[in-house]
Amino acid sequence: MTRESTHVSVFIARSAADVYAYASDPANLPAWAAGLSSSIAREGDHWVADSPMGQVFVAFAPPNDFGVLDHHVTLPGGDTVYNPVRVIPDGEHSEVVFTLRRREGMGVDEFTADAAAVTADLQRLKGLLER
Repeated sequence: MTRESTHVSVFIARSAADVYAYASDPANLPAWAAGLSSSIAREGDHWVADSPMGQVFVAFAPPNDFGVLDHHVTLPGGDTVYNPVRVIPDGEHSEVVFTLRRREGMGVDEFTADAAAVTADLQRLKGLLER
């Protein structure tokens, strides 16, 4: 298998604490993460999202002081995808970095489309937080 990662990032004119507080709340995902969730609800210990891929289960990193927004997404077929995400302080602003990994069996075009979707999601997050 070809191992490949790309880092998609956006600078946001808000503090890392503000960005983390908003982005770490799963209830806010539908507003900015269309690539993951058009709606999300807590069911017991899990978050269940309606995504472009169908219903997925999302498990988030516990709240932390390091800006870690990592999450696992369990796809409808049962595969789980790990998504490393960081909110990095940059003075009074911040950078959000999403590490996108090419999954086994994922073609170049699909990987490119996935990166474009993550870019669009991060741009939406930026727009919401910089209003």
